[in-house]
Amino acid sequence: MNIRRILAGFALSTLAALPSMATSPVEAQHEALVNDHKVIFFGTGADPKADSIRNLVENFYYDQFRSFQDPQAPYFLFMSRDTQLAMGIGGMVRMRGYFDWGGSTGISGFSPYFIPVTRNELQRQVLGTTPAGTALFFRVIGRNKQFGTYQLYIETNFNGYQGRDLHLKKAYAIINDWTIGYAASTFGDGAAVAPTVDSSGPTMKMDCTNVLIRYLHTFRKSGISVAGSIETPSMSLETDGTQTAARSEFLPNIAAMVQYEWATGQHIRLSAITRFLPYRDLVNGRNHQAVGYGFQFSTVFRPAYPLTVYGTVNAGKSYSNFGGDFLLGKYDLVADSKNPGKLSTVPGWGYFVGLQYNFLPQLFMSATFGQGRYLPSTGVEGTDYKYGLYSAVNVFWDVTPRIRFGAEANVGKRQDFNGEHGWARRIGALAQFSF
Repeated sequence: MNIRRILAGFALSTLAALPSMATSPVEAQHEALVNDHKVIFFGTGADPKADSIRNLVENFYYDQFRSFQDPQAPYFLFMSRDTQLAMGIGGMVRMRGYFDWGGSTGISGFSPYFIPVTRNELQRQVLGTTPAGTALFFRVIGRNKQFGTYQLYIETNFNGYQGRDLHLKKAYAIINDWTIGYAASTFGDGAAVAPTVDSSGPTMKMDCTNVLIRYLHTFRKSGISVAGSIETPSMSLETDGTQTAARSEFLPNIAAMVQYEWATGQHIRLSAITRFLPYRDLVNGRNHQAVGYGFQFSTVFRPAYPLTVYGTVNAGKSYSNFGGDFLLGKYDLVADSKNPGKLSTVPGWGYFVGLQYNFLPQLFMSATFGQGRYLPSTGVEGTDYKYGLYSAVNVFWDVTPRIRFGAEANVGKRQDFNGEHGWARRIGALAQFSF
């Protein structure tokens, strides 16, 4: 009888708590973060109302190109009493550890591209740690009568030599609908990527950062957003210096996207990009300009209270150097074995899907599976990369809104054109502290 009473009491208390909870665990987690700030006012006058403070704090979290790996808003916020200006300085200490066995990528990121197809007896087991991903950032949000709403953001990351050198990750300014600076490409959709402990994430994740000029407008009533950008190009060509050579890039990448968001954190998005890839045919003494393009469909939605679904599909020609496995090789243009002096664009496609289940707003699991395929139309070497498989299963626990622990298991495969393949297995852990 006592056990039944205890169970009945627990069930009733759980049901009683449900109406007070947010619409979803993800929103409850967001609510905890928004309320976890220390606001310091400057200037004369009375302190602003709570609604005005909250509206300004929410701006720190609104970002169409935000991903799970990005830092949260800083804990300490300096705000003017008229709520026309807010400034935050924050950081994140992120430590990862991992153990590989039965095959290893040889790097801290779990990328199928680096999996050896023949067993390397020197790397059968690997234990590694890295502070890569530790970050410092600075954000200013304000309103001006002449310019309207503006934002300045700088983020540095310890992702350099052995994960300990400080590198610039982002630096941009937003003035109303315009973004100028070093920011996430319009072609990507970080919000549609399921959480992972691994820093690389699923293969064919388009997560490039470029210097760009972007126009992004959101029609609030309809939930539709449209964006277009011109972005500084970069390319990696398979040239040999005797038959082919890369030329200087002189035309920008052009990217665009349209998105429909029906609820906070739930959307579908269609993105596209065009790339101009110049090279010189040294055999015939001619300059050429190849054109690459890519399309991507991505989504994130919650079909039930505790469940979040993530999905991305992309395809095109010579687009994949924007992220994923193909970013690691020279796959923008490849040599045409039948026509000396000619470089060809490379077709490819990729996808990944993910599920996240929240037991509590601060405790959740996720699983991800993805694949990327390289589809050259000309002759290739048997040892060339054909496709890669990526999978991850993990659990995250937010001890407080700013302290997170995670554990993950990864399995991946690299397949070459000659039929040889290799597998890699990893278990990893994460400890993350934000301020």
